[in-house]
Amino acid sequence: MSALWARSLRGRVTLIATAVAALVLIPVGVGAVLVTKSLVEASVYEATRDTAERIAYEMRSGALPLGASIPVPDPSVDLIQIVGADGRLLATSDAARNLPPLSDVRPTDENRVISTTNCLPTECVHLSAVRVSKFTDSPVVYAGRSTPDLLATSMFEVIVFGEIAVLIGLAGWATWLVTGQALRPVATMRTELDAVHAGDLSSRVTEPPGEDEVAELARSVNSTLARLERSAEQQRQFASDASHELRTPIAGLRAQLESAQLYPEDTDVETLVCSALRDTDRLEAIITDLLLLARIGSRVDVAKERVDLAELVRQELSVRADKVPVRADLVEGVRVDGVRLQLARVLTNLLDNAQRHAEHYVQITVSKEDGMAVLAVENDGVEIAAEDRERIFERFTRLDAARSRDAGGTGLGLAIARDVAMAHRGQITVEDCAGGARFVLRLPAV
Repeated sequence: MSALWARSLRGRVTLIATAVAALVLIPVGVGAVLVTKSLVEASVYEATRDTAERIAYEMRSGALPLGASIPVPDPSVDLIQIVGADGRLLATSDAARNLPPLSDVRPTDENRVISTTNCLPTECVHLSAVRVSKFTDSPVVYAGRSTPDLLATSMFEVIVFGEIAVLIGLAGWATWLVTGQALRPVATMRTELDAVHAGDLSSRVTEPPGEDEVAELARSVNSTLARLERSAEQQRQFASDASHELRTPIAGLRAQLESAQLYPEDTDVETLVCSALRDTDRLEAIITDLLLLARIGSRVDVAKERVDLAELVRQELSVRADKVPVRADLVEGVRVDGVRLQLARVLTNLLDNAQRHAEHYVQITVSKEDGMAVLAVENDGVEIAAEDRERIFERFTRLDAARSRDAGGTGLGLAIARDVAMAHRGQITVEDCAGGARFVLRLPAV
């Protein structure tokens, strides 16, 4: 159970937060203990040093006779002794009267004041030693006090580190609660995603309110599910359409061959071969387009290069023999990064589509608008209704089926053009054109 907890995201986040809290609070606690003890000790030494220097001054001025009881100027520093050069106790305060010498440390010429600690049989003291005068045989004043409990015991450290342990525990507990609250929508999404299967992609996860990362994740998941559903539906439709489109020429070819087999004497071999070749060409064209659609955007076509659209149009027009004249209006220097063969295929498909429907002319233009390269192909044929302008880019969609087949179209040309545009981070649309049709390809210019 503990291993599972440690492997869970909630457990890992809690462990990390607890470790961070420990890394922050423990050094802070150690620093607080050291600083507090240093300040207390400095305060104690300051008081003992001031008291010792005051007593030494009174001795030098004769205000404090030897042998007398030493008055205590600071109640907190109640242990005062004056020791002669021979070690005899010359004077003492009432609190230090029955104590042994507070210390045997004697200040030197270089250091007239020494602050130190010393443990007597009954207690430990913090004290300062001051020479009364500069002479070597000068008496020494010892002023001290019992070591404060803060410095004498480890109780302060125990309290501080106990509080730190409590704070670290609270940090871990709070992180556990907050993480659980934050990840609860994720657990809900996981359960809902587990219920999604390939046969039904219509389900969506619950989107929590707000604009945080979890809400964004839920929206991304739903967007992905929507794309998968749309893709699955397109694949089912595509499989249905493809099987129908392939079945027609195959059935025709089979019927002709069976007829020739049954009635060989009535069969014109040349007519049979020409008809079979037409159906074979149609099958080959459909299969070629299907393979191209499968390759668009895949790793097979990663060799992108800088393509000049005006130059691409001129090259395409130079090898075509169109029945309807093509007018070209090309702006030089309009370049894009893309797969040249795919872009050439888009241009070919648009021109073929325009030639099938044009009456008197086909117009092709290349320009640049708002950082986008624009290639437009226009013809004076039948206008495309607004409700058909999106559907026309679907696979095997024909607004005039018989006419398209007679012209040799596979029903995949505009679908290929749309997929190539999307693979190049662009788009292809049908725009308004009085008395004809206008297809516009927009790609990021470079």
